[in-house]
Amino acid sequence: MEIKFTHHQSAHCENGVVSNLMKHNGFNVSEPMVFGIGSGLLFCYIPLLMVNHAPAITYRAMPGFIFKRFAKRVGIKIKREKFKDPKKAKARLDENLKNNNPVGLQVGVYNLVYFPDEYRFHFNAHNLVVYGKENDTYLISDPVMETVTTLTEKQLEKVRFAKGAFAPKGHIYYPTDFPNELKLESAIKKGIKQTCREMLAPMPIVGVKGIRTIAKLIRKWPKKKGIKVANHYLGQIVRMQEEIGTGGGGFRYIFAAFLQESSKVLNNERLAELSKEMTQIGDLWRDFAVDASRIYKNRGTKVDGYNDIASQLETIADKEEVFFKKLKKAI
Repeated sequence: MEIKFTHHQSAHCENGVVSNLMKHNGFNVSEPMVFGIGSGLLFCYIPLLMVNHAPAITYRAMPGFIFKRFAKRVGIKIKREKFKDPKKAKARLDENLKNNNPVGLQVGVYNLVYFPDEYRFHFNAHNLVVYGKENDTYLISDPVMETVTTLTEKQLEKVRFAKGAFAPKGHIYYPTDFPNELKLESAIKKGIKQTCREMLAPMPIVGVKGIRTIAKLIRKWPKKKGIKVANHYLGQIVRMQEEIGTGGGGFRYIFAAFLQESSKVLNNERLAELSKEMTQIGDLWRDFAVDASRIYKNRGTKVDGYNDIASQLETIADKEEVFFKKLKKAI
């Protein structure tokens, strides 16, 4: 039982799943377009949610939001389900495969056996496509992997019902109905407007203000928490930025590609100019990650390293505030 499904590697799992499912159904929608229309770009500091014994920081919308927003804005209908009973979850998956319908699943990363050991930690917001089954083995298209892979029934059940923050609970999703033509122009504008609204939100934990909050905390952590905890928290910021779901720097590059592509759809040259500016901001995020990693790995050469990287974040926040104000005006 194998569906004729073409695997396309992507930079981020949820964007990749949605783009691959759309391509399978005859709509050539790129990963950046999915991400931008779905208002995937975000920054949020969540102090009450601990992940790997450190406060959670996200550089993207909550799991599932990208597909939900994308679907609504381009005019497709989707089906989502979560389960308490693994047997019911398996039955629904098998039913879709028998109906020649590949599906997206939300899973935990820690027990994904095909992932390298260094990438297997407790993170439950990963996404992949199941496109077939042979005996007791499922055929997997994980968009962050170069090629397709497989999981046994037991292995897939384990990651579908992983415990902890953002527990997937057997989450399955797939498109069910499509318009004759996608409403890209209006969808792009709605996606950009929401991203600008969230990144410029007047809240201390969201958007550019959230970035500034983290910068202030970085200055305080060594004295308030001690070097060991401060280094762990700093490592969490970089891990969430560079390893979990592409993160801060990578998402800026994807958003830049979205603006480049959107400039042609909307015939708006200003978006192409802003695309280049966002790429430069992405470079600043990557520079921050490199410098921060030197500190928590004890390879920093600067005595006042924490204040230095905090200043880098404040510069990024200033540039993003200016950027999103310009982007808001551009559309």
